[in-house]
Amino acid sequence: MTTVVPDTGVGPLLRGGREQRRISQLELALRADSSARHISFIETGRSRPSEEMVLRLAEQLDIPVRERNALLVAAGYAPRYTQTPLDDPAMASLRESLERLLTAYEPCPALVVDGTYGVVAANRGVALLLEGVSERLLTPPVNAMRLTLHPEGLAPRIVNLPEWRADLLAQMDRQIALARSPELRALYDEVAAYPVPSRTDLAGRTDLADPPDGGARAEGADGPGRDRPPVFALPLLLEHRGRVLSFLSSIATFNTPMDVTVAELAIETFLPADRETATHLRAHVPS
Repeated sequence: MTTVVPDTGVGPLLRGGREQRRISQLELALRADSSARHISFIETGRSRPSEEMVLRLAEQLDIPVRERNALLVAAGYAPRYTQTPLDDPAMASLRESLERLLTAYEPCPALVVDGTYGVVAANRGVALLLEGVSERLLTPPVNAMRLTLHPEGLAPRIVNLPEWRADLLAQMDRQIALARSPELRALYDEVAAYPVPSRTDLAGRTDLADPPDGGARAEGADGPGRDRPPVFALPLLLEHRGRVLSFLSSIATFNTPMDVTVAELAIETFLPADRETATHLRAHVPS
């Protein structure tokens, strides 16, 4: 993933990041143990910040690691963070750790994606959910957003697709605001343009109700329907083999990454939101 950096100095870039996060110069100064006057001088180009100050301000603004390199270059310093390909021999221990982690989550689906939602690793729980997905979407490089929202992907089987789709697009929009990536913007424009099946067309089924409280019913799954416990986060309701599975999504990232590649990795896990989903996974995911 590349970043577009305007032909401006570090001051305007820092000011743009601060204003985007709606933080005043005084608040940023207090966070960075500086003064509002110094922050103002940096933003207007009257003062050149030290390398340490650039990194301190970037940390307080929660600027992504890739963008921190761009700030350093704009200020006249060398990039601080390396970008090592995940298939590099130096990343062998990281890859092994990720594989162990994904295996430990089984039978729960779990996968690792990069900064543009490219799937770099996945466990057998994910493979189960991809049954019926078009082969062209499974041809590398595989992209999690395309898999989820494409009409030939998971979208026709997502019972609460309008809500889940809106949440994913909002998530991407927030990322684009932080990491000015043309690749991420192009992906957003692509998946946002995918047609959305009507509720009666979802999975070709009219017997899958879509209650507003996050519950779901599937005829033939557990009798005429089953009651689901209340949930406190938006669930992914996915039809699989005549049943509606309910998942809660959890995303984990690395603390204090020192490499751009590592900073942009995210581990997404889909945890069963009810006992029926947990039982279904144990029955269908090989141990």
